[in-house]
Amino acid sequence: MREKNIVVSRLTRRPVYELDVELVERKGLGHPDYIADAIAEEVSKALSRYYLENFEHILHHNVDKVLVVGGQADVWFGGGNVLRPIYILVAGRATTSVRVDGEEKQVPVGSIVLKAAREWLSKNFRFLDVTSHVVIDYRIGRGSADLVRLIEEKAKYPGANDTSLGVGFAPLTETERIVYGVERYLNSSEVKARIPAIGEDIKVMGLRQGNTLRLTVAVAIVSRFVHSVEEYREVKEKIKEEIERFASRTTNMEIHAEVNTGDDLSKGRAGAYIVVTGTSAEHGDDGATGRGNRAGGLITPMRPMSMEATAGKNPVNHVGKLYNVMAHIIARRIASSLDEVKEVYIKLLSQIGRPINDPLVAHVGVICDPEIFSSVKREVESIVSEELDNIDKLTERILRGSIDVPLF
Repeated sequence: MREKNIVVSRLTRRPVYELDVELVERKGLGHPDYIADAIAEEVSKALSRYYLENFEHILHHNVDKVLVVGGQADVWFGGGNVLRPIYILVAGRATTSVRVDGEEKQVPVGSIVLKAAREWLSKNFRFLDVTSHVVIDYRIGRGSADLVRLIEEKAKYPGANDTSLGVGFAPLTETERIVYGVERYLNSSEVKARIPAIGEDIKVMGLRQGNTLRLTVAVAIVSRFVHSVEEYREVKEKIKEEIERFASRTTNMEIHAEVNTGDDLSKGRAGAYIVVTGTSAEHGDDGATGRGNRAGGLITPMRPMSMEATAGKNPVNHVGKLYNVMAHIIARRIASSLDEVKEVYIKLLSQIGRPINDPLVAHVGVICDPEIFSSVKREVESIVSEELDNIDKLTERILRGSIDVPLF
């Protein structure tokens, strides 16, 4: 087996946490872009499980083109109606028939797509009725496979499906951890029990300037729980207090949270961010796969990022998925194993047809003191090589749910 092309460089720039300004964003569970990513990934996992159960192989598919088209709602303090349902289109490619012992067996792609999408929506939204508030459609390109050929060509490390780039970094800064944590906290059952008016559609933008962190948080407020402008204001104030209390637990930074800053409550209901279903997708807000959080669960303009949509791509040889996930796994292991590394950045470049455990280059940039770089370099090379040779295990971990895509 040829030696991997692993290049380790020492970076001389300042770590992100030392910069004067830091920006981080997180689109939460009910955001239309998150919905598109989540449904794409659930459909991919459902197809993969069906292929494994019936043909013992995960067959070719990519369903990473999900579109969420906003509906229309009439909403008022105390209630509301969905007038035109949210439209969700799942598009891509999948193996729709398989030749087994000379017989063509059809794959029920349509029912797999619809079931996976409905189950995810039902599980994650309290007030979204999948029978009346959503229309789910699919346009899946047809493909076929020969099972005999698949068995003959089965390899431990399949060839990369594309020439593409995966990017990862570690560790998270305090700002990144807080921005991610605030969204998950507000969407937790614990907080929802105290403030049931919090909808699932939450977006958090963090701006750190020096030692001050400003959090601008958009929270869809469920209309059935607020009956007036005064009640709406009270809910916003409670949310602000929850955010600042949560963030202050893990940092010494000065925290300032602002909630729904686009409100103009002089207009009454028309100036408040209230929804029927918990998501802004009910009223004209659209979403698409790949426009939300990157593979690490955040949108991080201060860090290198890949434009690849990781969700919905097949988990066997699609490097747009595997390399972005693997880059974060490698970065996190390096950061947690080597205390002397302040930050680490991973870039994995595939070459179409080349075994996925052997990228054209694996470039690692580390921020560390110059006198220890040579020893760090050797350890980093060993970690990268070992993790790349474990890339074939990612498929099972993704299907089992021990690795989410995006990662957090």
